[in-house]
Amino acid sequence: MTLQTPLVLAAGEGEHWHFLNTLQTIKLGGDRTDGVLSVVEFEGPRGFGPPLHSHDVEDELFYVLDGEVRFTSGDVETVGAPGTTVWLPKQRPHQFQVLSETAKVFQVTTPAQFDDFVRTLGEPASEARVPDPVEIDGAHVAEVCAQFQIQVLGPPPAPLD
Repeated sequence: MTLQTPLVLAAGEGEHWHFLNTLQTIKLGGDRTDGVLSVVEFEGPRGFGPPLHSHDVEDELFYVLDGEVRFTSGDVETVGAPGTTVWLPKQRPHQFQVLSETAKVFQVTTPAQFDDFVRTLGEPASEARVPDPVEIDGAHVAEVCAQFQIQVLGPPPAPLD
């Protein structure tokens, strides 16, 4: 293990990416943590949610900063408001969906690789804002997921009214 130096980022700082119609800000990647964890803050619009999926190697922790997000894993379902912490262990099918107009969520994954997944599937963002929505190519998403040992198991959540 390499001796790492401390890192301090102010609000809004980090590496900004447009990723599946969200803004992902990589706060800390595997390159800084010897692959131990990655930390990403994401902001998504109402209705955003990934397809039902599971991670073969990553555990995920979510902390809701703003808005409301529904998290589902098996028979466990909760609506997270600001301050809610959700732990999603690897190899457990799960999904989530933004219920409020927007939501901001702090996400930690271990071991690190989610930051590289964002870089591979996303586009660098010239400004820190949620992008205008674009059509998502589900087949391409599934291909990239497979590269990162993420299994797509079902469709995205149903659209909200």
